[in-house]
Amino acid sequence: MNQPIGPYLSGVILLLLSTITTTASADGCNNKSFSNWMKGVKQEATEQGISTSAIRELDTLTYNPKVIAMDRKQGVFAQTFLKFAGRMVSKYRISHGKKNIRQYANLFSQLESEYGVPAAVITAFWALETDFGANTGSFDTLRSLATLAHDCRRPELFRPQLLSALKILDKGYLSREEMKGAWAGELGQTQFLPTDYLKHGLDGDSDGRINLLTSKPDVLSSTAKHLAHYGWRKDEPWLEEVKVPAKLDWQQANLNTMLPRSTWVEWGVKGRSGELPADDLEASLLLPMGKNGPAFLAYQNFRIYTEWNKSLVYATTAAYLGTRLNGAPIVSKGRGTVAYLTLAETKQLQTILKSNGFNVGKVDGVIGANTRASVRKEQKRLGMAADGYPTQQLLRKLGGRTSEASLDF
Repeated sequence: MNQPIGPYLSGVILLLLSTITTTASADGCNNKSFSNWMKGVKQEATEQGISTSAIRELDTLTYNPKVIAMDRKQGVFAQTFLKFAGRMVSKYRISHGKKNIRQYANLFSQLESEYGVPAAVITAFWALETDFGANTGSFDTLRSLATLAHDCRRPELFRPQLLSALKILDKGYLSREEMKGAWAGELGQTQFLPTDYLKHGLDGDSDGRINLLTSKPDVLSSTAKHLAHYGWRKDEPWLEEVKVPAKLDWQQANLNTMLPRSTWVEWGVKGRSGELPADDLEASLLLPMGKNGPAFLAYQNFRIYTEWNKSLVYATTAAYLGTRLNGAPIVSKGRGTVAYLTLAETKQLQTILKSNGFNVGKVDGVIGANTRASVRKEQKRLGMAADGYPTQQLLRKLGGRTSEASLDF
Protein backbone atom coordinates (compact mmCIF):
# COMPACT_ATOMS: atom_id res chain seq x y z
CA MET A 1 0.00 0.00 0.00
CA ASN A 2 1.30 3.44 -0.93
CA GLN A 3 1.34 6.09 1.76
CA PRO A 4 1.66 9.75 0.79
CA ILE A 5 4.00 11.73 3.02
CA GLY A 6 1.80 14.53 4.32
CA PRO A 7 -1.55 12.81 4.90
CA TYR A 8 0.26 9.55 5.82
CA LEU A 9 2.02 11.24 8.72
CA SER A 10 -1.26 12.68 9.89
CA GLY A 11 -3.06 9.34 9.79
CA VAL A 12 -0.36 7.29 11.49
CA ILE A 13 0.29 9.74 14.29
CA LEU A 14 -3.41 10.33 14.84
CA LEU A 15 -3.85 6.60 15.33
CA LEU A 16 -0.92 6.37 17.72
CA LEU A 17 -2.05 9.38 19.72
CA SER A 18 -5.80 8.79 19.75
CA THR A 19 -5.83 8.95 23.54
CA ILE A 20 -4.36 12.47 23.69
CA THR A 21 -6.30 14.80 25.97
CA THR A 22 -8.46 17.50 24.37
CA THR A 23 -7.50 20.33 26.71
CA ALA A 24 -6.32 23.47 24.98
CA SER A 25 -2.68 24.50 24.63
CA ALA A 26 -0.99 21.15 25.17
CA ASP A 27 2.23 22.68 26.48
CA GLY A 28 0.46 25.39 28.48
CA CYS A 29 2.73 27.95 26.86
CA ASN A 30 0.19 30.47 25.60
CA ASN A 31 -1.26 32.67 28.32
CA LYS A 32 -4.20 33.79 26.18
CA SER A 33 -7.21 31.55 25.75
CA PHE A 34 -7.89 30.44 22.19
CA SER A 35 -10.94 32.69 21.88
CA ASN A 36 -9.17 35.78 23.27
CA TRP A 37 -6.16 35.15 21.07
CA MET A 38 -8.44 34.87 18.05
CA LYS A 39 -9.62 38.46 18.58
CA GLY A 40 -6.12 39.67 17.76
CA VAL A 41 -6.04 37.54 14.60
CA LYS A 42 -9.33 39.03 13.45
CA GLN A 43 -8.03 42.53 14.05
CA GLU A 44 -4.88 41.80 12.03
CA ALA A 45 -6.96 40.26 9.24
CA THR A 46 -9.08 43.41 9.10
CA GLU A 47 -5.97 45.57 8.92
CA GLN A 48 -4.72 43.48 5.98
CA GLY A 49 -7.93 44.12 4.07
CA ILE A 50 -9.38 40.64 4.35
CA SER A 51 -13.15 40.65 3.89
CA THR A 52 -15.61 40.43 6.74
CA SER A 53 -17.14 37.29 5.25
CA ALA A 54 -13.77 35.51 5.28
CA ILE A 55 -12.97 36.68 8.82
CA ARG A 56 -16.32 35.32 10.01
CA GLU A 57 -15.04 31.84 9.16
CA LEU A 58 -12.82 32.13 12.25
CA ASP A 59 -15.81 32.43 14.58
CA THR A 60 -16.55 28.71 14.83
CA LEU A 61 -12.97 27.46 15.00
CA THR A 62 -11.86 25.47 18.03
CA TYR A 63 -8.43 24.37 19.20
CA ASN A 64 -7.38 20.94 17.88
CA PRO A 65 -5.03 19.14 20.31
CA LYS A 66 -4.45 16.29 17.85
CA VAL A 67 -2.69 18.72 15.52
CA ILE A 68 -0.33 19.74 18.32
CA ALA A 69 0.34 16.10 19.14
CA MET A 70 1.31 15.50 15.51
CA ASP A 71 3.56 18.51 15.50
CA ARG A 72 5.47 17.02 18.43
CA LYS A 73 5.69 13.47 17.10
CA GLN A 74 7.10 13.17 13.58
CA GLY A 75 9.07 9.98 14.14
CA VAL A 76 8.65 8.65 10.60
CA PHE A 77 11.68 10.73 9.56
CA ALA A 78 13.81 8.83 12.10
CA GLN A 79 13.85 5.81 9.77
CA THR A 80 16.94 4.95 7.77
CA PHE A 81 17.11 6.03 4.15
CA LEU A 82 16.93 2.45 2.88
CA LYS A 83 13.87 1.66 4.96
CA PHE A 84 12.09 4.94 4.20
CA ALA A 85 12.92 4.95 0.49
CA GLY A 86 12.26 1.23 0.22
CA ARG A 87 8.66 1.85 1.22
CA MET A 88 8.04 5.23 -0.39
CA VAL A 89 9.70 4.62 -3.78
CA SER A 90 7.24 1.91 -4.73
CA LYS A 91 6.50 0.18 -8.04
CA TYR A 92 3.13 1.92 -8.07
CA ARG A 93 4.65 5.38 -7.77
CA ILE A 94 7.21 4.66 -10.47
CA SER A 95 4.73 3.13 -12.93
CA HIS A 96 2.03 5.75 -12.37
CA GLY A 97 4.62 8.49 -12.32
CA LYS A 98 5.89 7.50 -15.76
CA LYS A 99 2.31 7.19 -16.99
CA ASN A 100 1.56 10.73 -15.80
CA ILE A 101 4.73 12.05 -17.41
CA ARG A 102 3.55 10.61 -20.73
CA GLN A 103 -0.02 11.82 -20.27
CA TYR A 104 1.01 15.42 -19.54
CA ALA A 105 4.06 15.42 -21.79
CA ASN A 106 3.14 18.65 -23.59
CA LEU A 107 2.56 20.54 -20.35
CA PHE A 108 5.76 19.18 -18.80
CA SER A 109 7.69 20.23 -21.89
CA GLN A 110 6.32 23.77 -21.63
CA LEU A 111 7.12 23.93 -17.92
CA GLU A 112 10.69 22.70 -18.38
CA SER A 113 11.19 25.26 -21.14
CA GLU A 114 9.90 28.09 -18.93
CA TYR A 115 11.14 27.09 -15.48
CA GLY A 116 13.92 24.59 -16.19
CA VAL A 117 12.46 21.89 -13.91
CA PRO A 118 12.28 18.36 -15.44
CA ALA A 119 9.06 16.34 -15.42
CA ALA A 120 10.63 13.61 -13.26
CA VAL A 121 11.43 16.09 -10.48
CA ILE A 122 7.92 17.56 -10.35
CA THR A 123 6.32 14.12 -10.60
CA ALA A 124 8.38 12.71 -7.71
CA PHE A 125 7.04 15.36 -5.34
CA TRP A 126 3.53 14.80 -6.72
CA ALA A 127 3.87 11.07 -6.02
CA LEU A 128 5.34 11.31 -2.53
CA GLU A 129 3.12 14.06 -1.19
CA THR A 130 -0.34 12.75 -2.16
CA ASP A 131 -0.05 9.84 -4.61
CA PHE A 132 -0.86 12.13 -7.52
CA GLY A 133 -3.75 13.78 -5.71
CA ALA A 134 -5.40 10.62 -4.39
CA ASN A 135 -4.94 11.68 -0.76
CA THR A 136 -4.65 15.41 -0.14
CA GLY A 137 -5.78 15.20 3.50
CA SER A 138 -9.04 15.74 5.32
CA PHE A 139 -8.09 18.20 8.08
CA ASP A 140 -9.91 21.51 8.34
CA THR A 141 -7.13 23.81 7.16
CA LEU A 142 -8.28 26.91 9.03
CA ARG A 143 -8.66 24.97 12.28
CA SER A 144 -5.21 23.35 11.92
CA LEU A 145 -3.51 26.64 11.14
CA ALA A 146 -5.29 28.48 13.94
CA THR A 147 -4.22 25.78 16.40
CA LEU A 148 -0.59 25.90 15.28
CA ALA A 149 -0.56 29.70 15.23
CA HIS A 150 -1.92 29.80 18.79
CA ASP A 151 0.71 27.32 19.98
CA CYS A 152 3.96 28.84 21.25
CA ARG A 153 6.40 26.66 19.29
CA ARG A 154 6.17 28.26 15.83
CA PRO A 155 3.56 31.05 15.82
CA GLU A 156 5.73 33.22 13.58
CA LEU A 157 5.37 30.56 10.85
CA PHE A 158 1.72 29.67 11.19
CA ARG A 159 0.02 32.99 11.91
CA PRO A 160 0.89 34.30 8.40
CA GLN A 161 -0.31 30.96 7.00
CA LEU A 162 -3.68 31.40 8.68
CA LEU A 163 -4.07 34.91 7.27
CA SER A 164 -3.00 33.68 3.83
CA ALA A 165 -5.60 30.92 3.97
CA LEU A 166 -8.25 33.58 4.53
CA LYS A 167 -6.94 35.44 1.49
CA ILE A 168 -7.28 32.25 -0.58
CA LEU A 169 -10.95 32.20 0.40
CA ASP A 170 -11.27 35.88 -0.46
CA LYS A 171 -9.82 35.34 -3.93
CA GLY A 172 -12.23 32.49 -4.59
CA TYR A 173 -9.50 29.98 -5.30
CA LEU A 174 -11.09 27.52 -2.86
CA SER A 175 -14.37 27.47 -0.97
CA ARG A 176 -14.55 26.99 2.79
CA GLU A 177 -15.83 23.45 2.24
CA GLU A 178 -12.96 22.65 -0.11
CA MET A 179 -10.26 23.97 2.20
CA LYS A 180 -9.11 20.68 3.65
CA GLY A 181 -5.62 19.24 3.67
CA ALA A 182 -2.80 17.90 5.81
CA TRP A 183 -2.63 18.42 9.57
CA ALA A 184 -0.03 21.22 9.28
CA GLY A 185 -2.16 23.28 6.91
CA GLU A 186 -0.65 22.26 3.57
CA LEU A 187 -3.06 22.29 0.65
CA GLY A 188 -3.26 20.58 -2.70
CA GLN A 189 -1.70 17.73 -4.60
CA THR A 190 1.87 18.82 -3.87
CA GLN A 191 1.04 20.20 -0.41
CA PHE A 192 1.59 23.98 -0.56
CA LEU A 193 1.45 26.12 2.54
CA PRO A 194 -1.03 28.99 2.01
CA THR A 195 1.67 31.66 1.60
CA ASP A 196 3.28 29.61 -1.20
CA TYR A 197 -0.17 28.99 -2.68
CA LEU A 198 -0.61 32.76 -3.04
CA LYS A 199 2.96 33.47 -4.19
CA HIS A 200 3.50 30.64 -6.64
CA GLY A 201 0.04 29.35 -7.51
CA LEU A 202 -0.72 29.45 -11.25
CA ASP A 203 -3.94 29.11 -13.20
CA GLY A 204 -2.62 26.40 -15.51
CA ASP A 205 -5.99 25.52 -17.03
CA SER A 206 -6.98 29.20 -17.56
CA ASP A 207 -10.33 28.86 -15.81
CA GLY A 208 -9.79 32.02 -13.74
CA ARG A 209 -9.19 30.07 -10.53
CA ILE A 210 -6.05 28.63 -8.92
CA ASN A 211 -7.19 25.25 -7.68
CA LEU A 212 -4.36 23.07 -6.38
CA LEU A 213 -6.77 20.42 -5.10
CA THR A 214 -8.28 19.12 -8.34
CA SER A 215 -6.76 20.91 -11.35
CA LYS A 216 -3.67 19.01 -12.50
CA PRO A 217 -2.52 21.80 -14.86
CA ASP A 218 -2.69 24.22 -11.91
CA VAL A 219 -0.83 21.75 -9.68
CA LEU A 220 2.00 20.98 -12.10
CA SER A 221 2.48 24.58 -13.23
CA SER A 222 2.53 25.88 -9.67
CA THR A 223 4.99 23.20 -8.54
CA ALA A 224 7.37 24.06 -11.37
CA LYS A 225 7.21 27.76 -10.47
CA HIS A 226 7.71 26.96 -6.78
CA LEU A 227 10.84 24.88 -7.45
CA ALA A 228 12.21 27.54 -9.79
CA HIS A 229 11.71 30.09 -7.01
CA TYR A 230 14.08 28.04 -4.83
CA GLY A 231 16.74 28.38 -7.54
CA TRP A 232 16.52 25.28 -9.73
CA ARG A 233 19.30 25.23 -12.32
CA LYS A 234 18.15 24.24 -15.77
CA ASP A 235 19.88 21.30 -17.50
CA GLU A 236 21.84 20.37 -14.38
CA PRO A 237 21.54 17.09 -12.42
CA TRP A 238 20.26 16.86 -8.86
CA LEU A 239 21.39 13.47 -7.52
CA GLU A 240 23.59 10.69 -8.90
CA GLU A 241 24.41 7.38 -7.29
CA VAL A 242 28.13 6.64 -7.02
CA LYS A 243 30.57 4.11 -5.64
CA VAL A 244 33.04 5.24 -2.99
CA PRO A 245 36.47 3.74 -2.20
CA ALA A 246 37.09 1.89 1.05
CA LYS A 247 39.30 4.73 2.26
CA LEU A 248 38.52 8.41 1.92
CA ASP A 249 38.73 11.59 3.96
CA TRP A 250 35.19 11.00 5.20
CA GLN A 251 34.95 14.49 6.69
CA GLN A 252 34.61 15.70 3.12
CA ALA A 253 31.36 13.72 2.80
CA ASN A 254 29.29 16.65 3.92
CA LEU A 255 26.53 18.66 2.26
CA ASN A 256 28.37 21.81 3.29
CA THR A 257 31.33 20.76 1.15
CA MET A 258 30.95 21.36 -2.59
CA LEU A 259 33.87 20.21 -4.75
CA PRO A 260 34.39 19.82 -8.50
CA ARG A 261 33.54 16.40 -9.86
CA SER A 262 37.16 16.14 -10.95
CA THR A 263 38.22 16.17 -7.29
CA TRP A 264 35.85 13.35 -6.39
CA VAL A 265 37.15 11.37 -9.37
CA GLU A 266 40.73 11.98 -8.22
CA TRP A 267 39.80 10.61 -4.79
CA GLY A 268 38.41 7.39 -6.27
CA VAL A 269 34.68 8.10 -6.45
CA LYS A 270 33.10 6.39 -9.47
CA GLY A 271 29.75 6.40 -11.16
CA ARG A 272 27.29 3.58 -10.53
CA SER A 273 28.04 2.10 -13.96
CA GLY A 274 31.37 3.62 -14.91
CA GLU A 275 33.67 6.60 -14.67
CA LEU A 276 32.42 10.06 -13.75
CA PRO A 277 33.25 13.05 -15.95
CA ALA A 278 36.30 14.76 -14.44
CA ASP A 279 34.88 18.25 -14.92
CA ASP A 280 34.24 21.38 -12.85
CA LEU A 281 30.58 20.68 -12.02
CA GLU A 282 30.40 20.94 -8.23
CA ALA A 283 28.77 18.40 -5.96
CA SER A 284 28.73 17.16 -2.38
CA LEU A 285 29.26 13.54 -1.41
CA LEU A 286 26.06 12.42 0.32
CA LEU A 287 26.23 9.31 2.51
CA PRO A 288 22.73 9.04 4.03
CA MET A 289 23.74 5.93 6.00
CA GLY A 290 27.46 6.46 6.38
CA LYS A 291 30.48 5.16 4.50
CA ASN A 292 29.15 1.60 4.14
CA GLY A 293 25.70 2.52 2.87
CA PRO A 294 24.34 4.03 -0.35
CA ALA A 295 26.38 6.90 -1.79
CA PHE A 296 25.39 9.82 -4.01
CA LEU A 297 26.79 12.97 -5.51
CA ALA A 298 24.37 15.73 -4.53
CA TYR A 299 24.53 18.62 -6.98
CA GLN A 300 23.48 22.22 -6.46
CA ASN A 301 19.90 21.37 -7.40
CA PHE A 302 19.75 18.98 -4.44
CA ARG A 303 19.63 22.06 -2.20
CA ILE A 304 16.10 22.68 -3.50
CA TYR A 305 15.01 19.38 -1.95
CA THR A 306 16.23 20.43 1.49
CA GLU A 307 14.38 23.73 1.03
CA TRP A 308 11.19 21.82 0.28
CA ASN A 309 11.62 19.62 3.36
CA LYS A 310 14.40 19.95 5.95
CA SER A 311 14.40 16.21 6.66
CA LEU A 312 17.44 14.69 4.93
CA VAL A 313 15.78 11.29 4.62
CA TYR A 314 12.78 12.88 2.87
CA ALA A 315 14.93 15.10 0.64
CA THR A 316 17.15 12.19 -0.41
CA THR A 317 14.14 9.96 -1.05
CA ALA A 318 12.36 12.59 -3.16
CA ALA A 319 15.51 13.22 -5.19
CA TYR A 320 16.14 9.48 -5.59
CA LEU A 321 12.56 8.91 -6.77
CA GLY A 322 13.14 11.64 -9.37
CA THR A 323 16.19 9.77 -10.66
CA ARG A 324 14.21 6.51 -10.83
CA LEU A 325 11.50 8.23 -12.88
CA ASN A 326 14.33 9.48 -15.06
CA GLY A 327 15.60 5.94 -15.70
CA ALA A 328 18.08 5.25 -12.88
CA PRO A 329 18.24 1.70 -11.41
CA ILE A 330 17.29 0.66 -7.89
CA VAL A 331 19.75 2.05 -5.38
CA SER A 332 22.60 -0.17 -4.22
CA LYS A 333 22.71 -1.15 -0.55
CA GLY A 334 26.34 0.03 -0.37
CA ARG A 335 29.60 -1.71 0.46
CA GLY A 336 28.51 -3.53 3.60
CA THR A 337 26.03 -3.86 6.44
CA VAL A 338 25.19 -0.78 8.48
CA ALA A 339 24.74 -1.16 12.24
CA TYR A 340 22.29 1.72 12.49
CA LEU A 341 20.63 2.95 15.66
CA THR A 342 17.05 2.35 16.63
CA LEU A 343 14.84 5.34 17.45
CA ALA A 344 15.43 4.83 21.18
CA GLU A 345 19.19 4.47 20.68
CA THR A 346 19.35 7.63 18.59
CA LYS A 347 17.54 9.54 21.34
CA GLN A 348 20.01 8.09 23.84
CA LEU A 349 22.92 9.25 21.68
CA GLN A 350 21.42 12.73 21.30
CA THR A 351 21.00 12.94 25.07
CA ILE A 352 24.66 11.99 25.60
CA LEU A 353 25.83 14.49 22.98
CA LYS A 354 23.70 17.20 24.54
CA SER A 355 25.13 16.46 27.99
CA ASN A 356 28.60 16.77 26.46
CA GLY A 357 27.83 20.29 25.30
CA PHE A 358 26.79 19.66 21.70
CA ASN A 359 23.85 21.42 20.11
CA VAL A 360 21.78 18.59 18.65
CA GLY A 361 18.50 20.47 18.70
CA LYS A 362 15.51 18.51 19.89
CA VAL A 363 16.08 15.00 21.29
CA ASP A 364 13.69 13.33 18.87
CA GLY A 365 15.54 10.40 17.31
CA VAL A 366 15.80 12.19 13.95
CA ILE A 367 19.35 12.40 12.58
CA GLY A 368 19.29 16.02 11.48
CA ALA A 369 22.08 18.38 10.48
CA ASN A 370 22.99 19.29 14.08
CA THR A 371 23.17 15.66 15.16
CA ARG A 372 25.31 14.73 12.16
CA ALA A 373 27.72 17.61 12.81
CA SER A 374 28.05 16.60 16.47
CA VAL A 375 28.56 12.95 15.55
CA ARG A 376 31.28 13.91 13.07
CA LYS A 377 33.21 15.77 15.76
CA GLU A 378 32.99 12.87 18.20
CA GLN A 379 33.98 10.36 15.54
CA LYS A 380 37.05 12.42 14.75
CA ARG A 381 37.95 12.74 18.44
CA LEU A 382 37.64 8.98 18.91
CA GLY A 383 39.69 8.12 15.84
CA MET A 384 36.72 6.76 13.90
CA ALA A 385 35.74 7.39 10.29
CA ALA A 386 34.15 10.83 10.55
CA ASP A 387 31.28 10.27 8.10
CA GLY A 388 28.70 11.89 10.38
CA TYR A 389 26.45 8.82 10.60
CA PRO A 390 25.85 7.45 14.11
CA THR A 391 26.31 3.73 14.64
CA GLN A 392 26.04 1.35 17.55
CA GLN A 393 29.82 1.32 17.82
CA LEU A 394 29.86 5.09 18.40
CA LEU A 395 27.07 4.90 20.96
CA ARG A 396 28.96 2.23 22.92
CA LYS A 397 32.19 4.26 22.80
CA LEU A 398 30.29 7.20 24.29
CA GLY A 399 29.02 5.06 27.16
CA GLY A 400 25.58 4.26 25.78
CA ARG A 401 23.80 0.93 25.69
CA THR A 402 22.74 -0.84 22.50
CA SER A 403 20.34 -3.64 21.71
CA GLU A 404 21.14 -6.46 19.35
CA ALA A 405 22.66 -5.15 16.14
CA SER A 406 20.19 -3.44 13.81
CA LEU A 407 21.30 -4.07 10.28
CA ASP A 408 20.19 -2.91 6.86
CA PHE A 409 20.96 -5.44 4.15
